[in-house]
Amino acid sequence: MTFPKLRPWLVCWLYVLVLVHFATGVLMSWFIQLHYFASYHQLILSKFWSLEVPPAALGLELWWVNLFGATLQNLAVFMGLLIYTANRFRSRVLWGWMVVGFLVWAPQDILISAQKEVWMHLWIDGFALLALLPPLIILWRYDREA
Repeated sequence: MTFPKLRPWLVCWLYVLVLVHFATGVLMSWFIQLHYFASYHQLILSKFWSLEVPPAALGLELWWVNLFGATLQNLAVFMGLLIYTANRFRSRVLWGWMVVGFLVWAPQDILISAQKEVWMHLWIDGFALLALLPPLIILWRYDREA
């Protein structure tokens, strides 16, 4: 498939990922306290408490997850705007800055998760990088300067 035919699919894929980020942020902010996620909370809390988990710890963990959910929603909004603008103007600079942003975020997030041995987060980070970086790099490589 040639780049002109591939380009709309790559941009569409990035928009799908924006929607996934936004939906995940909503889930984290509004629904993470549901009993369906109890095993996730236990996994996280077990990394910080070796014995009995104080009752307030779950409240603090929920607060942090809620806060991160709102941050993820905000990231999705800005990512959507950057994708729209980079696509419209075929801006190599914007594609490149998105690549830089993910390369700044990923090693830190991976290191923080690895330090607490939360391997599930490493899998999620790896999937996010594999889903985002190749299309961004391809678009950065082939789009002309605005």
